[in-house]
Amino acid sequence: MNKIKGTAVRLLFGLLGLAALSTASNAPTLTFKFTTVEVKNAQDTRVYGVNNSGVMVGQYIDSAGTAHGMMLAGKKLTTLDDPSGSSTFCIGINSKGAIVGSYVNSSGATQAFLYNGGSFADIGPSGALDSGADGINDKGFVTGSYTDSNGATHGFAWNGKKYKTLDVPGASSTSAWGINNRGWITVQWTDSAGNVESSLYKGKTYTTIDVPGAVGSYAHSIDSAGNVVYSWTDSTGLFHGALGMGGKYYKFDDPKGTNGTYGDGINDHRLIVGVYHDNAGSTAEGFKATY
Repeated sequence: MNKIKGTAVRLLFGLLGLAALSTASNAPTLTFKFTTVEVKNAQDTRVYGVNNSGVMVGQYIDSAGTAHGMMLAGKKLTTLDDPSGSSTFCIGINSKGAIVGSYVNSSGATQAFLYNGGSFADIGPSGALDSGADGINDKGFVTGSYTDSNGATHGFAWNGKKYKTLDVPGASSTSAWGINNRGWITVQWTDSAGNVESSLYKGKTYTTIDVPGAVGSYAHSIDSAGNVVYSWTDSTGLFHGALGMGGKYYKFDDPKGTNGTYGDGINDHRLIVGVYHDNAGSTAEGFKATY
């Protein structure tokens, strides 16, 4: 799910458990069991993040075509719409229930937010043309991306007081997605050929962690052990999911995702969440998968 160029690419838009077997080129077989996640009567449901209690966040489009941020705790749906704008996207949630994401402001730009204690607050580096927050760990540290006054995209990390810009050396653009409780950050960046690659940042250096055989690798969330969930593209441009675990890569597709599967969130209890597109392609459903 390409987060390098603004809202459209940052935020791609079950009741029956299904099982699928998936492998990557350098890993043994791992079994993923999929369950569809959908908001009742919604046209579209997308799940982006999950915490260690299994509470999920994302976005849904209601029957009238209006987009809303959401939190799902079991079967309980809480609609979360930032009062300062429209089209709220909830992307990350920590174990304390703090949520990050973005909304569209009155100027049509995306604005990062932190939702905590029942209140929304704008966050993001000063002077940014647009911004989006994607990850939050249990210390409250936040990661995301922003566009500067020259139109360049950078990742950022925020510790509640100061912002740190994240730029992969040699990249034309960088964005950050996940941050775990060790402070390890997953980043996506565009190389000189225009391809999207992924790296892991541990405070000093960027280590490339691309999915083997992928044309584009989009590292998303990271758990406390350092396991990473991805979206990645093949030579036809179709999106798939992958799990990077213990130096191995396990590729997966939701059985219903005939027009694409996107891996987005992961927690410490072997649960992945994401989005799939069926044959219709224009709408999406969320999924959760155990492994």
